[in-house]
Amino acid sequence: MKQKHYIAGLYYRLSQEDERQGESVSIDNQRAILRKYAEEHGFEIHGEYIDDGVSGTTFQRPEVQRLLDDAKTGVINTIIVKDLSRFGRNYIEVGQYVDYVFPAFGIRFIAIQDNVDTENRDSNAMEMMPIMNVFNEWHAANTSKKIRAVLKSNAKDGKYHARKAPYGYVKSDTEKKTPVIDEEAAAVVKRIFEMRASGLSPHKIADILNAEGILNPSRYSMEKYGIVGRKENMGLWSFCAVNSILNNPTYLGHMAQQRWSSISYNNHKRYKRDESEWIVVKNTHEPIITQELWDKVREVEKSVAQGRKTKRGYTHPLSGFLFCADCGGKMKLNYINRNGKIDFNFNCGNHMRLGKSYCFSHFIQAKDIEAIVLDDIRTMTQRIVLDEKTIREEFIRHNAEVQEKSIKAAKKELQIKRKRTEELFRLMQLAYEDRLKGKMPENICINFIQKYSEEQKKVEAEIAELEERLTETTNTIQSADEFIRNIKKYLEAPELTREMCYELLDRVVVGGHPKHTGKERVMDIVYKVDIASVLRYKLNNPNK
Repeated sequence: MKQKHYIAGLYYRLSQEDERQGESVSIDNQRAILRKYAEEHGFEIHGEYIDDGVSGTTFQRPEVQRLLDDAKTGVINTIIVKDLSRFGRNYIEVGQYVDYVFPAFGIRFIAIQDNVDTENRDSNAMEMMPIMNVFNEWHAANTSKKIRAVLKSNAKDGKYHARKAPYGYVKSDTEKKTPVIDEEAAAVVKRIFEMRASGLSPHKIADILNAEGILNPSRYSMEKYGIVGRKENMGLWSFCAVNSILNNPTYLGHMAQQRWSSISYNNHKRYKRDESEWIVVKNTHEPIITQELWDKVREVEKSVAQGRKTKRGYTHPLSGFLFCADCGGKMKLNYINRNGKIDFNFNCGNHMRLGKSYCFSHFIQAKDIEAIVLDDIRTMTQRIVLDEKTIREEFIRHNAEVQEKSIKAAKKELQIKRKRTEELFRLMQLAYEDRLKGKMPENICINFIQKYSEEQKKVEAEIAELEERLTETTNTIQSADEFIRNIKKYLEAPELTREMCYELLDRVVVGGHPKHTGKERVMDIVYKVDIASVLRYKLNNPNK
């Protein structure tokens, strides 16, 4: 019988965490082990596939994908790795490749130090492989947890750990890598904030910068400092790049980290954390913009909506803040031309678009809703001026009560979910044990494991969210003081302005007309800070 000729692909992987472990897991060490093994066993070496600095929790690695493509197309028929963890730490995916994909394509798989060789499927090592894969994934999860803890601790200590400083800064040579101003880029950053504060949209700002030939952050870093970004680009600004700058408190002189996170240790899709979850250390470096300029931009950025201009170029102060009480849709600004005199009004957008079968008319004159909102703001302002100390204390007390209830509920939920993760791990262990003992067919075992694993990942993500919520510290005093400071400016405001709406309002919910509802029309004015509920309580209960 003619002996099969084996053409091998040697796969090496080194993660950032592996680098801390020293020479034993280095690329050079893996190369020496694999080449020696291949030569001793008579394998022809086709090539090397190297993923350096890449986590093993995902198979979306450039070189492992090239390796698998070469194996599936017959360029190689053997894959050799140092151990199973080099190939991957997700035990479900590793098991699927070894048990199903590789046999289907006639690929021999060897993990040297784990004694795994798919040519000898009856070996003890092959039987133990599921357990080794579970251990590798547990190790990946545990390592990820430790890394996150270290990064979080460093962030709280004011250490900057990103690959490069935000546009407008460069990393210093100090231990904490504190950002230092780059004057050329900082001037652009300041101008971006000034343009946004003046009312220009991020799209328009990007157009202006591109028209002037100003390089975007990635291209600027590459040309000035030789720092290559993740993606190639033409050096053009986008509205996303502008928005990223406008929402980064680093430019205030504060170290803002942990702004982004991945879904889990084996799902590296990134998402932006809620601002309350960021770790912010104040006054760590020189600011590029003032607090005043930042606040002006926030008046625009944190609004429910920008409010569209009419065809006549007019933006109503309440445009984007009004919502229908019955369908929840936005109220649409309209106007009627009466012999050259323009009368503005609002109506339910869904009613206007879909008709009365969806929602009935919520028509209200613009001047009427303006007067209602302005009167409410004035009433609130007068009440605060008369009894600011009491209102402030009441708000803080009220907020503390709400927060305490939320913390108790979160702790209870956290306890339940932690118990569930322990239970899921036990179930996965039992499934593997039953498979090894022959009590459970392999396909059923894999289905069970996959189901439990998916639930475990979901529960772990929920636990992380709860833990972050419990560590948050809401500065209620600052929130109350800011709201009071803003609303007092409008004690004698002659009219409702867009600026007032940005600073004070979250939304205004417009109730139906009495002719449709048979009830008194109700307007629910919701302010940005919950102090409004305290004020209303005081107004309705003056003796308390």
